[in-house]
Amino acid sequence: MNEKHFNFLKELVEAPSPSGFEQPAQRVFRRAVENIADELRTDVMGNVIARLKGQGESPLRVMLAGHCDEIGFMVKHVDDQGFIYFAAIGGVDAHLVPGQRVRIHGRRGTVNGLVGKKPIHQIEPKDRESVIKIKSQFIDIGCRNRDEAQELVSVGDAITFAVGLERLQNDRVTSRAFDDKMGVFVVARVLEELRSRKELAVDFYGVSTVQEEVGLRGGATSVYGVNPDVGIAIEVGFATDFPDVDKKEHGDIRVGSGPVIGRGPNINPALFDLLVETAREEQIPYQVLGHPRATGTDANVMQLSRGGVATGLVNVPLRYMHTPVELLSLEDLENTVKLLAASVLRMKSREEFIPQ
Repeated sequence: MNEKHFNFLKELVEAPSPSGFEQPAQRVFRRAVENIADELRTDVMGNVIARLKGQGESPLRVMLAGHCDEIGFMVKHVDDQGFIYFAAIGGVDAHLVPGQRVRIHGRRGTVNGLVGKKPIHQIEPKDRESVIKIKSQFIDIGCRNRDEAQELVSVGDAITFAVGLERLQNDRVTSRAFDDKMGVFVVARVLEELRSRKELAVDFYGVSTVQEEVGLRGGATSVYGVNPDVGIAIEVGFATDFPDVDKKEHGDIRVGSGPVIGRGPNINPALFDLLVETAREEQIPYQVLGHPRATGTDANVMQLSRGGVATGLVNVPLRYMHTPVELLSLEDLENTVKLLAASVLRMKSREEFIPQ
């Protein structure tokens, strides 16, 4: 990955964007694609939709989507001493929160804080292994009372973990919010790759959706608005190549072994075959994961929009999902971009996606 693309990924994942508060990340996405897209708009939900116009009359409409919202928190109450109580936005593991540094994103700017925790010396032995419910945890921003704190924060302000993107060994990187701003990164890169072609046979829509973590909301409204023939969701997927993961239940999925192509009732079989064939012929490493039910991604709502959409799901393997230390491979990102761009260029007609 070149420096330009790495810096874009870093800016995107570090922009605060808990569900319902995605505008900072969406501004980064818009800037990245505004000189690439033929059309660029934001809908009433906050989804950002970039279009590359296809050639000919009534070309195949293809939509690629990643969601830009991340898990986080929201200010619920400020007590007399200036301590801040909060609630989770999305699926946050209460085990992870105590002792973390956080940032509160208020109208007057960002406020640094930390989630307080009683020292282990003061915790009764019988209570040391219990999980403190999030509603009982609190944030300390250093204020002496409620009035001081309310000068800086308000009920409803969004909160994120105070960590960003860092390089590890080999091509591994770690950050909060790869789920799923990494998918938005892929969407932007595929737009860039397709733009380099003089003519595009399909009408292509690259979409950064919102509020996936709280119910696939932006995915549902954006796919209805775009009305594609083919839709592919780009998501993180559970890597299983670290200790204590049951591969018999979750599959054998490895960081660095390529994008993961989903297969199952949520997935159009002809589109699955096209993705696999493209990977093989382009010599792109890939993995396959079976989804016997709904996938829990924007692919769910894509498939069921209007009269139905030929839907695919491509995951990038991710360790430690929904933690402040998510980990992935930059090479997997690059191969995902290659796979999707090459697959779109092979698409021709609506009929080829009707199951036979």
